[in-house]
Parts: sequence; C-alpha cells; structure tokens
Amino acid sequence: MEPDHGAFVADGSASGGVPLSDGRACYAERMAQPARQPFSFEEYLELEEVSTVRHEFFGGQVWAMAGGSPDHAGICANITALLSAQLRGRPCRVFSSDLRVRVLETGLATYPDVTVICGRFESDPDDVRGHTAINPRVVVEVLSPSTEPYDRGEKLQNYERIASLEEVVLVAHDRREVLVWRRAPDGSWLEKRARSGESAKLTSIGCELAVDEIYRDPLRDAPA
Repeated sequence: MEPDHGAFVADGSASGGVPLSDGRACYAERMAQPARQPFSFEEYLELEEVSTVRHEFFGGQVWAMAGGSPDHAGICANITALLSAQLRGRPCRVFSSDLRVRVLETGLATYPDVTVICGRFESDPDDVRGHTAINPRVVVEVLSPSTEPYDRGEKLQNYERIASLEEVVLVAHDRREVLVWRRAPDGSWLEKRARSGESAKLTSIGCELAVDEIYRDPLRDAPA
C-alpha cells in the first residue's frame, strides 16, 4: 500500500510529512505527523464526520490513513463473502472496514478490515451517533509490509483488551498463511496457524476460512 504523504487537519487540508516505518491500521499507513494534537475523542468524531479520509485515534492523537492495494481489497472482500455465507440465518453480522471499533479500556479507535458482531450491536456511549462499535466477537486484519509490526504488536495488544472479542485473525500479505489468536477459557490467548490447503477455524462463530479461498484471485488465475 502506498503512503499518503501528509497528515490531515480538521478542515480537510493536508500538511507535508514523511511516513514512519510502522503502521496505524492494517489497511493503511501511519503518517509522520498526527492531524493535530491533542484531540479529545469527541473532537476526533467530529473530524471523522467531515473528513474524506478515515483516521485512527489513540492517546489523544489522530492519524490520517491511506487506502490499500488491490490485493488487499480483494482479500478483504473474499473474507467478507466467506463469512457472510456461513453466518446467513444466524444472529451475527459481518462489517467492512467502514465500521469503527473502539477499545474502551485503552481508548483506541480504529477500523478493522473485517469485523463480526453477534447478538446485538453495542455502540460507544461517547459516540452520540452510535457509529462506533465496542463489542466485536471477531476482527480480521490483512497485514502489509509497513503495518505488520504494529498489527502483530501494539494493535493486537489493544484488541486483547476488548471483553467481547474471542478471536483476532491476521492474514499474511506475502504468503498464504492465516494466524488466528483465540481467547482461552482462562483469559490467555492461543495461536493457531493455517496455510495453503488448510482452513482457519473460527470457533467463536462456528466458521472456517479456507486459506486458498481467502487468496483466490480469478483475474490473476484466469487464462491469458
């Protein structure tokens, strides 16, 4: 994914900056400068309502996020289709990266690539519009070279603080491999890997993701 070489301020204009090597959200790049700091969560929500780009919020700082690659978008679409088909008729809904999720315990607000919520949608009490979910059961992040350290580290640690979250799915960008982090009954987290020819099992929602189907690209696989 290509970085957006500037941070966005509340009026939607861009300021120059050089992107850092880490990432703030798997579908995007973290910018060198936050949009403005410090932000309250309420100010961040106001920015999101008028901005043409999405932002991630953490610790009073707001980062503008750039879009992902075609492969990234295709993988996210494949996962959404696979989960939606298996969850049809059940009280669970699959959301795209347009859904904002907040970790109440740490304050992180971000946009996972794919989110599954079951039972009922619970919104952040600080979001009067009700557009911020706080009770995901499963979140999926498709990794990229620049964001992988953040997604596997700090962001994963934040996700683990969501009480309702049972599984975090990390999808590799450079090989056919899916990592599932699953919450154990004692509260610890266990790691399961699935590679080409295998399926990643999401026990919390009774679904399986065939790894080869996640990476399926009929445009690339089609005969010339």
